[in-house]
Amino acid sequence: MDEVELPRVLEQLWGVEGRSRPGPKPAFHISDIARAAVRLADAGGLGAVSMSKVAAELGFTTMSLYRYIDAKDDLYVVMVEHAFGVPPELDPEQDWRARITTWAEAFRDGLRAHPWVLQIPVYEPPLSPNQLTWLESALHAFDGTPLPPQDRLSAMLLVNIYVRGTTQLTANMATDPDEAREADRQYFERLAHLATPDRFPGIAAAFGQLPPDDTDEFRFGLNTVLDGIQAGIDRIH
Repeated sequence: MDEVELPRVLEQLWGVEGRSRPGPKPAFHISDIARAAVRLADAGGLGAVSMSKVAAELGFTTMSLYRYIDAKDDLYVVMVEHAFGVPPELDPEQDWRARITTWAEAFRDGLRAHPWVLQIPVYEPPLSPNQLTWLESALHAFDGTPLPPQDRLSAMLLVNIYVRGTTQLTANMATDPDEAREADRQYFERLAHLATPDRFPGIAAAFGQLPPDDTDEFRFGLNTVLDGIQAGIDRIH
């Protein structure tokens, strides 16, 4: 097999020995950079992260960081790798719907814990260890179904897009539980006042229960997506 050239950030994440670089022995590990950058992002959003600020968080100069990270996009790779960790264990005794639901809810929880991930541009599929482990886990969720490998990948992407989309809608809302409940109460109070049944009958009927449970909303949408995947499975039989 021909040797494949990897970006330096992937060599470090995978523990692959790359070309040696001149200079003193590294003073810290790339995981230290990841933890520092994630702390900054969790506290102040993605805009709070820069090479200089991460270096300051570690107590080093900005130039020293370039011994590990070539560009800010590489910094984003290690941040996401650290923030998500590994996926949950999926129960092989459960059916595919239960397994992919467990995966989807864990993915959603990761995005809620680190909403800045949604601000990172996605230019290519994942190649880092943890991210590929998440991908492999989702594909195995469809074990026991007649879906061929390419269709499993398409089904996983459909679930991924749904989770990212629904989480994106609420990413900028209040994260404190009490603040979120108060914001919901105030919104639905104002909505009921403005969207009267005579003018907006559809809205009034849909939002009649104040406020809806966001967990139920997430599950409703996810189950609808899974119903579509089930329809594809049924066509194979």
